[in-house]
Amino acid sequence: MTKIKLVFLFLVIATGIQAQSIRFEGVIQDTLGKPLEMANVMAINQETKGMDGYGITNDKGRFQLSLKANSKYKIKVSYIGFQAYETIIETTTEDVQKRITLREGGFALDGVEIVQEMPVSIKGDTIIYNADSFKTGTEQKLEDILKRLPGVEVNADGEIEVEGKRVTQMLVDGKKFFEGDTKLGSKNIPSDAVDKVQVLRNFTEVSQLRGLENNNDDVAINIKLKKGKNKFWFGDISAGAGPDERFIVNPKLFYYSPKTSVNVLSNFNNIGDVPFSLRDYFRLTGGSRNTIGRSGTNFNVSSNDLGISTQRNDRAEEIDNKFGAINVTQQISKTWNISGFGVLSSNKTITNTQSRNGIFQPNSTEILTQESRSDLSNVRNNLAIFKFGSKFKPNAAFQFDYDVSMRKSSQSEDNAVFSNSVTFNPDGNLEQTNTVFSFKEQDPIAVNQSLNMFWTQNDKNTWALEMQHLYQDEDPFYNPDLANDPFPVIGFDADQSSFNINQNRFVKTNKLDAKIDYYYSLNLKSIFNITLGNTNSYQSYNSSIFQLLDSGTQFSIDNDLYKNQVQYSFNDAYIGAHYKFITGKFTFNPGLTFHRYNTYNDQLNSRVRDDFSRLLPDLFAQYQIKKSESLTYNFRMANIFSDINSFTQGFTINNFNALGRGNRYLENALQQTHSLRYFKYNLFNFTTIFGNLNYSKTTDPVVNRVFFNQIYQISERANLDVENESVNGNIGYQRSFMKFYKASVGLNMNWSRFNTRRINSADPENPDADLIQTTESFGQTYRGSLGTQFKKWPNVEVGYAVTLNDYQGETFTTQQPFIKVDYFFLGGFSFVANYDYYNYSNTSGTVDNKYDFLNASLNYRKKDAKMEYRIGATNLLNTGSLNDDSFNQTGFRTSQYFVQPRYIIFSLKYNL
Repeated sequence: MTKIKLVFLFLVIATGIQAQSIRFEGVIQDTLGKPLEMANVMAINQETKGMDGYGITNDKGRFQLSLKANSKYKIKVSYIGFQAYETIIETTTEDVQKRITLREGGFALDGVEIVQEMPVSIKGDTIIYNADSFKTGTEQKLEDILKRLPGVEVNADGEIEVEGKRVTQMLVDGKKFFEGDTKLGSKNIPSDAVDKVQVLRNFTEVSQLRGLENNNDDVAINIKLKKGKNKFWFGDISAGAGPDERFIVNPKLFYYSPKTSVNVLSNFNNIGDVPFSLRDYFRLTGGSRNTIGRSGTNFNVSSNDLGISTQRNDRAEEIDNKFGAINVTQQISKTWNISGFGVLSSNKTITNTQSRNGIFQPNSTEILTQESRSDLSNVRNNLAIFKFGSKFKPNAAFQFDYDVSMRKSSQSEDNAVFSNSVTFNPDGNLEQTNTVFSFKEQDPIAVNQSLNMFWTQNDKNTWALEMQHLYQDEDPFYNPDLANDPFPVIGFDADQSSFNINQNRFVKTNKLDAKIDYYYSLNLKSIFNITLGNTNSYQSYNSSIFQLLDSGTQFSIDNDLYKNQVQYSFNDAYIGAHYKFITGKFTFNPGLTFHRYNTYNDQLNSRVRDDFSRLLPDLFAQYQIKKSESLTYNFRMANIFSDINSFTQGFTINNFNALGRGNRYLENALQQTHSLRYFKYNLFNFTTIFGNLNYSKTTDPVVNRVFFNQIYQISERANLDVENESVNGNIGYQRSFMKFYKASVGLNMNWSRFNTRRINSADPENPDADLIQTTESFGQTYRGSLGTQFKKWPNVEVGYAVTLNDYQGETFTTQQPFIKVDYFFLGGFSFVANYDYYNYSNTSGTVDNKYDFLNASLNYRKKDAKMEYRIGATNLLNTGSLNDDSFNQTGFRTSQYFVQPRYIIFSLKYNL
């Protein structure tokens, strides 16, 4: 607590140093006295020639600046379509008020010149940040700048969020950066190359569809490079080493010109810096538009990923990474552009986890707990993605796109679980020891093609054709080797030294989506849209189980209950109609879509069909309260379909203690979702407010019918005549004040109520004896912080976060105070440090862990020098582990992850 008090004392002293200021406020209007919203106002100190204040008028034309007392300022005012205005004022110790009238007839060039000097400005749907206005000298990457911008956040996975929305595309000088992947951009683009950050709200990649589609939630970021960073190679090459043979080599090269861009990234290290994780691999999809997602049908091809670890670097004991990527865009002619990228990644990860599982008991508040003493995993991921794209746009009325991407991976995991379980219940403890060694391996491949054509016939008629094809081939192999037989019902040979079980699976998918949209503009404020589409998917699934005997021979389980040979076909033909109209500040877009579904699965020498029709409504509504304030509502009814994995009648081994199967008689579920989004961006008082609230209800959901036998479980998929519900949302408030301080508070919450079927242990084969088990979870995260934004003083941010996860009355609490310090001093030194303290506990008192992490770095680089020197330390306090918890429909899990030890790295970076 002493450290916290010192930090607050520093903030109080700094406030006093900067407190000698007065307020300059007024109104900007036109010659008719009408207030001008979003006019730019700035104050240039005539002695220092620096900008001491800036602002943008609100809907009443008001502005407010905080200026130094007893100083002389040039006031500049600009507004698109009006003549620029300048005046000189001299401040005293009294506040100043002024009414300014702008005259029409200004040139756009004058507005652009002013915009370039403004730290923040708004131009239509674009927010423009001048990067230099937010730099303190300690920035290394684009990510460091983005974290300082009002309304912008970078989450723990490196993804960029604006106003609570995830950024869907990143552009650099108008060109896609690795298909718009925001993490690769934020983690690799050098900060000193960035001139402007443009936030593009209501973003669409197809100009013909602007205003026709409801793309209000789509946000992109365009990074404008500084002059001198185009037509030349730029970037940096860094290398570092430390004790215990730790190293990092990280070259990054960039080339941008009006016709060509080349980005080359690479990273080799064993210090836990993960440039490209398995999560990133699945997120980098190749840029296909979500055609089927807007039709009212939810049919997703699931991945048979075997649960191979996707942990980040803060949840692993050892990580060794190798990464290389290249992205190229080329303008062949004025009408034709091509682009492509390739990503290769290889990493080895060792994890060490101690876990405790809780199983909810039916019709009771009792929780049966299981403790896993030790879980060691050695994971190897080799990932490759290649993508080629072509865009042909001969004129403003026509566009033709073709993209093809391929994803290939080779993954394996060796896992060892020792002294697996101690089961706790009210009658006492039941200890079960089952040493398990397992091996998982898979080499899936996926090829995705996309063809899109957009044609504006005339002012009233627009056509859009979109087609996507997915080919996916998966071959997950699972091999648990156990001391005890977990599933005697299967019939393994018990006269062996261990139960060496092997399971093969082969899953192939061919899926084609095609859709034609016709838009007819009745007038400037109303549009009629007709959609005709089809989704067709064909999948095959084969699985088998065998036991490897001590003699080296295979003992196959020749029983239809434990093998699968299935074909599954899904077809959805649909036609939809939507009417979009604007009245005053309101926009409405209601619609209806008629679907005809045809599905069947072939297995066990018979076919099961399910053919039916359904009419699904949806609604989009928006209230544009002001230019920078809006309230948006979305409603959608959707049919939820499972893919082939849920229809396999034979059992498969999901884990060493879990056996599961599908159900060929499954029916679809019906889901309704409601979402409400509020946004306000006010540069009059530098405030950003946003909030999201989402509610979904699923009728006749597909759930697991589960039978527990101590630590082992058998499950099958089944429909349940109930309703599952979930609510999630967030609220964010950010404000800068007195020019030098920023504050933010936020709330994230999620609540869910799920129903599942528990098989009565007395009669597991009798469905009438099933019990309906309802489970609820409620998660809350509260976060607040206060920080400084000085140019010459050390910057400090202090904050506190608390996370409460309640699982059926068992609550896990994580309290996290944190401090961040960065300081640029002596013209070349930059110091950055982050300290986080964690207090993790639960209501039952079985968990009470306290730990903290401290990371710090010291850099030195003279102004305009090519060479930079750095010493960085990770986990300075040498903390050994951290904690986490998760929830599913039948229970929860709390885990302790052992993490990497203290690393100290000395490195050199050469800036091109």
